Amino acid sequence: MFKSIKTSVLAVILVSTAIIAHAQKKITEGTIVYGIQYKVEAPGAPEEQKVKFNGDISKLEIESGPATVGVFLDTKTQTGLILVDVPVAQKQIAAKMTKADLDEANAAKPKFSDFKATGEKQAIAGYNAEKYTFKDEKGGAYELWATTELETPLNIITSEFKDIKGTVLKFSGEKAIMTMKSIAADKVGALSVTAIPAGYDEITYAELKAMQGGGGE
Repeated sequence: MFKSIKTSVLAVILVSTAIIAHAQKKITEGTIVYGIQYKVEAPGAPEEQKVKFNGDISKLEIESGPATVGVFLDTKTQTGLILVDVPVAQKQIAAKMTKADLDEANAAKPKFSDFKATGEKQAIAGYNAEKYTFKDEKGGAYELWATTELETPLNIITSEFKDIKGTVLKFSGEKAIMTMKSIAADKVGALSVTAIPAGYDEITYAELKAMQGGGGE
C-alpha cells in the first residue's frame, strides 16, 4: 500500500510539474503564424501572416505587386524600419521610421480601450485563452482572446494590446480577425530598426510615402 501511495504522489508531482512548466512557457525569439479571416471583400489577400520576433523587435513581410516589403517594429522605442525590394527593377530601398512617423501612420487607426475579461474560455493553438471585450473611440465593439500560459513580447501584430495580461492569441479588428495558428521558438537572428542591409539605398519615410503616392512602388 505504501508503494502505491508513493506511486500516486509521484504521479501527482509529475502532472503538477508539467502543468507549471506549460503555464510558465516563455518564448523571446521565434516565429508566429497568424490566420486571417476577412470581414470585408479582399480578393487575392493572404490567408495568413508570418511574424518573426526577437525580443522587442518583430518583422513581417508583405508582397505588394512586384515588391517585397519588410516592416520592422521596435515595440519598446516605438520606432521602425521599412525595406522595399523590387527585383525586377533591381531596386532596394530602406526608410527608417521615427516615433513621430509611426504616430502619423497610425493616426487613422482606431484607438482601443475599456478591455474587460469575460471569464469565457477557449483553446487556441494549444493554449487555454480567456475572452476580453473592448471598444474603439467611435463605440465599435470588438473581442480578443489571451492566454497566461504563454509569455511572448508584444509584436507588430499585437502591439496595441499592451494593457492585456498574457499573450493575445486571437482578436477582431475593423476589417479582419487574426488568430494564432502556431508559434515556434526558432532562431531568427538579430533584428534591427537601425541597421540598413548592404545594397539598400536609404531614403526618408517622407520620401517613401511620396513615391508610394505617385505610384513609384
